[in-house]
Amino acid sequence: MRLTTLVVLVLTAALQPGANPPRNDLPQPYRTTRDWGQLPPGVKWAAVTAVEPAPDGSIYVIHRCFANSCANRKEDPILKFDASGRLLASWGAGMFIFPHGATVDRQGHLWVTDARGDGTIGHQAIGFDATGKVLMTLGQKGVSGSSDTLFDQPTDVVIAPGGDIFVTDSHRNGKNNRVVRFTREGKYVKAWGQKGSGRGQMSEPHTIAMDARGRLFVGDRENNRILIFDQDGNVLDEWRQFGRPSGIFITADDTIYVADSESGPDTGAKELPGIKKGIRIGSARDGSVTAFIEDMESTTPDHSGAEGVGVDAHGNVYGAVVRRQMLERHVRK
Repeated sequence: MRLTTLVVLVLTAALQPGANPPRNDLPQPYRTTRDWGQLPPGVKWAAVTAVEPAPDGSIYVIHRCFANSCANRKEDPILKFDASGRLLASWGAGMFIFPHGATVDRQGHLWVTDARGDGTIGHQAIGFDATGKVLMTLGQKGVSGSSDTLFDQPTDVVIAPGGDIFVTDSHRNGKNNRVVRFTREGKYVKAWGQKGSGRGQMSEPHTIAMDARGRLFVGDRENNRILIFDQDGNVLDEWRQFGRPSGIFITADDTIYVADSESGPDTGAKELPGIKKGIRIGSARDGSVTAFIEDMESTTPDHSGAEGVGVDAHGNVYGAVVRRQMLERHVRK
């Protein structure tokens, strides 16, 4: 091979988005507030795990009832707000152990996963209408497994425009490390993925989102990368420039927001040393990263940053913070 050809190949590989490390020095064009959202009387924020705007302008926030669990708690884990932060409704008490990821489909239905189980509840993805009525459940209540009807600690869910349902299955040290696809009626279609760090393998698929082309973006958290699949499970790309992904949100114009809650010092969980926690913002089309909302504890050893991320119709960015038990709202300066 000629030297000039080799140089071109090396430079081309280096310029690919997936080859670029995450950056700490990007513009931060937001100001942050931590007092948004009216809570029910007597309730304080527990671990906040997901924020999902709905087509009608309302905003769903998922939290873990008290501290970091809903087990045997009377609080509602699902809170529905209007755009100003006024509480409209709440529900879900007694239905979840460890509410985790969520999404809102085009019909305004809310879907929430439960990433633990106690034999009676948990290990499910549950779909609700806008009033809190249960429309569908996937997985067997309280039962962990690896079949086409059982999950083990499902972490997140996304709904395709045609109605097909995609669930990321298994939290840290879970059994499955896979994506499971169902029809809009809840019929199993297929699953893909296994534990590992190779092409298409996963280690804690923690979040899932879909871009305008219908591609699936899976936060392969323990491998510090985003895996991009088509809807049949074929690997299209992998990106590492957004950090260690705990949460992904993609807007209609293909702006991608990635919450990195675990980078910083390596605690033994294969984190990214020297990379700050926060929300990196860029393009789902080409993988460019253009802005960074730095977390208030961006360099601590604790997994302290926002795990979930959502963006409303006005471009306000919401961070769901688990360890510090708060909801953050980032507004453009």
